[in-house]
Amino acid sequence: MIIFLDYDGVLHPDAVYLEKGRPVLRAEGELFMWAPVLVDLLVDYPNVQIVLSTSWARVLRFSRAKAWLPDQLAAKVIGSTWHSRMSLPTEMNPGGRVTWWDDATRYQQIRRYVVRAGLQNWLALDDQPTGWEDSDRPNLIQTDSRTGLSDLKVQTLLARELARRSG
Repeated sequence: MIIFLDYDGVLHPDAVYLEKGRPVLRAEGELFMWAPVLVDLLVDYPNVQIVLSTSWARVLRFSRAKAWLPDQLAAKVIGSTWHSRMSLPTEMNPGGRVTWWDDATRYQQIRRYVVRAGLQNWLALDDQPTGWEDSDRPNLIQTDSRTGLSDLKVQTLLARELARRSG
Protein backbone atom coordinates (compact mmCIF):
# COMPACT_ATOMS: atom_id res chain seq x y z
CA MET A 1 0.00 0.00 0.00
CA ILE A 2 1.05 3.57 -0.72
CA ILE A 3 0.44 6.59 1.50
CA PHE A 4 0.61 9.99 -0.15
CA LEU A 5 1.98 12.23 2.59
CA ASP A 6 1.57 15.96 2.91
CA TYR A 7 3.63 17.72 5.59
CA ASP A 8 1.92 21.03 6.41
CA GLY A 9 -1.35 20.47 8.24
CA VAL A 10 -0.53 16.78 8.75
CA LEU A 11 2.84 16.40 10.51
CA HIS A 12 2.72 19.92 12.01
CA PRO A 13 0.35 22.91 11.75
CA ASP A 14 -0.07 24.51 8.33
CA ALA A 15 1.88 27.63 9.29
CA VAL A 16 5.28 27.03 7.70
CA TYR A 17 7.22 29.71 5.87
CA LEU A 18 10.64 29.86 4.30
CA GLU A 19 13.14 32.15 5.99
CA LYS A 20 16.54 32.33 4.33
CA GLY A 21 15.75 29.12 2.46
CA ARG A 22 14.84 27.21 5.61
CA PRO A 23 11.34 26.18 6.74
CA VAL A 24 10.14 27.83 9.94
CA LEU A 25 6.94 27.05 11.85
CA ARG A 26 5.05 30.20 12.84
CA ALA A 27 2.72 28.46 15.24
CA GLU A 28 2.97 26.77 18.60
CA GLY A 29 5.07 23.63 18.54
CA GLU A 30 7.80 22.50 16.21
CA LEU A 31 8.22 21.16 12.71
CA PHE A 32 7.26 17.47 12.37
CA MET A 33 5.99 17.32 15.94
CA TRP A 34 3.29 14.80 14.92
CA ALA A 35 5.58 12.61 12.81
CA PRO A 36 6.08 10.18 15.74
CA VAL A 37 2.33 9.52 15.63
CA LEU A 38 2.65 8.30 12.05
CA VAL A 39 5.73 6.26 12.93
CA ASP A 40 3.72 4.51 15.67
CA LEU A 41 0.71 3.92 13.41
CA LEU A 42 2.89 2.33 10.72
CA VAL A 43 4.99 0.10 12.99
CA ASP A 44 2.84 -2.97 12.24
CA TYR A 45 2.81 -2.27 8.49
CA PRO A 46 6.35 -2.75 7.17
CA ASN A 47 5.12 -2.98 3.56
CA VAL A 48 3.50 0.46 3.54
CA GLN A 49 5.42 2.85 1.31
CA ILE A 50 5.26 6.65 1.22
CA VAL A 51 5.07 9.04 -1.70
CA LEU A 52 5.63 12.69 -0.80
CA SER A 53 2.69 14.84 -1.88
CA THR A 54 3.94 18.04 -0.32
CA SER A 55 5.08 21.35 -1.75
CA TRP A 56 8.30 20.79 0.21
CA ALA A 57 9.46 18.44 -2.56
CA ARG A 58 9.04 21.24 -5.10
CA VAL A 59 10.49 24.06 -3.01
CA LEU A 60 13.33 22.24 -1.23
CA ARG A 61 13.73 19.37 -3.73
CA PHE A 62 12.98 15.74 -3.03
CA SER A 63 16.12 14.74 -1.11
CA ARG A 64 15.99 17.73 1.26
CA ALA A 65 12.26 17.29 1.83
CA LYS A 66 12.74 13.60 2.60
CA ALA A 67 15.65 14.36 4.96
CA TRP A 68 13.33 16.29 7.29
CA LEU A 69 11.40 13.10 8.11
CA PRO A 70 12.35 10.80 10.98
CA ASP A 71 14.46 7.87 9.75
CA GLN A 72 11.59 5.40 10.19
CA LEU A 73 9.42 7.38 7.74
CA ALA A 74 12.23 8.42 5.38
CA ALA A 75 13.08 4.74 4.87
CA LYS A 76 9.56 4.16 3.51
CA VAL A 77 9.67 7.02 0.97
CA ILE A 78 9.79 5.78 -2.63
CA GLY A 79 9.03 8.95 -4.54
CA SER A 80 7.12 12.18 -4.86
CA THR A 81 4.25 13.60 -6.87
CA TRP A 82 6.72 16.32 -7.87
CA HIS A 83 9.83 15.58 -9.90
CA SER A 84 12.46 18.15 -10.87
CA ARG A 85 12.13 17.13 -14.51
CA MET A 86 8.67 18.70 -14.43
CA SER A 87 10.28 22.14 -14.49
CA LEU A 88 12.77 21.57 -17.29
CA PRO A 89 12.46 24.00 -20.18
CA THR A 90 10.25 22.90 -23.06
CA GLU A 91 8.97 24.58 -26.18
CA MET A 92 5.78 25.51 -24.32
CA ASN A 93 7.63 26.44 -21.14
CA PRO A 94 11.04 27.88 -22.10
CA GLY A 95 11.75 29.26 -18.61
CA GLY A 96 11.21 25.88 -17.00
CA ARG A 97 9.48 27.38 -13.99
CA VAL A 98 5.67 27.29 -14.06
CA THR A 99 4.28 23.80 -14.62
CA TRP A 100 1.01 21.89 -14.64
CA TRP A 101 1.83 20.79 -11.10
CA ASP A 102 1.84 24.38 -9.83
CA ASP A 103 -1.79 24.94 -10.85
CA ALA A 104 -3.11 21.47 -10.01
CA THR A 105 -4.99 20.65 -6.83
CA ARG A 106 -3.34 18.23 -4.45
CA TYR A 107 -5.88 15.66 -5.55
CA GLN A 108 -4.95 16.15 -9.22
CA GLN A 109 -1.26 15.74 -8.38
CA ILE A 110 -1.96 12.53 -6.48
CA ARG A 111 -4.40 11.20 -9.08
CA ARG A 112 -1.84 11.71 -11.84
CA TYR A 113 0.71 9.64 -9.88
CA VAL A 114 -1.90 6.95 -9.12
CA VAL A 115 -2.82 6.58 -12.79
CA ARG A 116 0.77 6.62 -14.05
CA ALA A 117 1.86 4.02 -11.47
CA GLY A 118 -1.28 1.90 -11.83
CA LEU A 119 -1.95 1.98 -8.09
CA GLN A 120 -4.97 0.23 -6.61
CA ASN A 121 -4.29 0.37 -2.88
CA TRP A 122 -3.49 3.86 -1.64
CA LEU A 123 -4.38 6.51 0.91
CA ALA A 124 -3.66 10.22 1.10
CA LEU A 125 -2.95 12.05 4.36
CA ASP A 126 -3.75 15.67 3.61
CA ASP A 127 -5.50 18.76 4.93
CA GLN A 128 -6.60 19.91 1.45
CA PRO A 129 -9.95 18.40 0.39
CA THR A 130 -10.29 20.61 -2.70
CA GLY A 131 -11.34 18.92 -5.91
CA TRP A 132 -11.49 15.31 -4.71
CA GLU A 133 -13.80 13.19 -6.85
CA ASP A 134 -16.42 11.21 -4.96
CA SER A 135 -14.96 7.94 -6.26
CA ASP A 136 -11.58 8.68 -4.64
CA ARG A 137 -12.75 10.47 -1.49
CA PRO A 138 -12.59 7.21 0.56
CA ASN A 139 -8.82 7.28 -0.05
CA LEU A 140 -8.45 10.66 1.67
CA ILE A 141 -7.70 10.81 5.37
CA GLN A 142 -8.36 14.51 5.85
CA THR A 143 -6.71 16.34 8.71
CA ASP A 144 -7.47 19.73 10.18
CA SER A 145 -4.69 22.12 9.16
CA ARG A 146 -4.22 23.21 12.79
CA THR A 147 -4.23 19.81 14.49
CA GLY A 148 -3.01 17.35 11.84
CA LEU A 149 -2.23 13.85 13.11
CA SER A 150 -2.59 14.95 16.74
CA ASP A 151 -6.37 14.53 16.32
CA LEU A 152 -7.44 11.20 17.84
CA LYS A 153 -10.31 10.84 15.33
CA VAL A 154 -7.83 11.08 12.46
CA GLN A 155 -5.52 8.56 14.16
CA THR A 156 -8.43 6.15 14.64
CA LEU A 157 -9.56 6.50 11.02
CA LEU A 158 -6.02 5.97 9.71
CA ALA A 159 -5.50 2.93 11.96
CA ARG A 160 -8.80 1.44 10.77
CA GLU A 161 -7.97 2.03 7.08
CA LEU A 162 -4.47 0.57 7.47
CA ALA A 163 -5.89 -2.58 9.07
CA ARG A 164 -8.67 -2.90 6.49
CA ARG A 165 -6.46 -2.35 3.45
CA SER A 166 -3.50 -4.41 4.66
CA GLY A 167 -5.43 -7.40 5.91
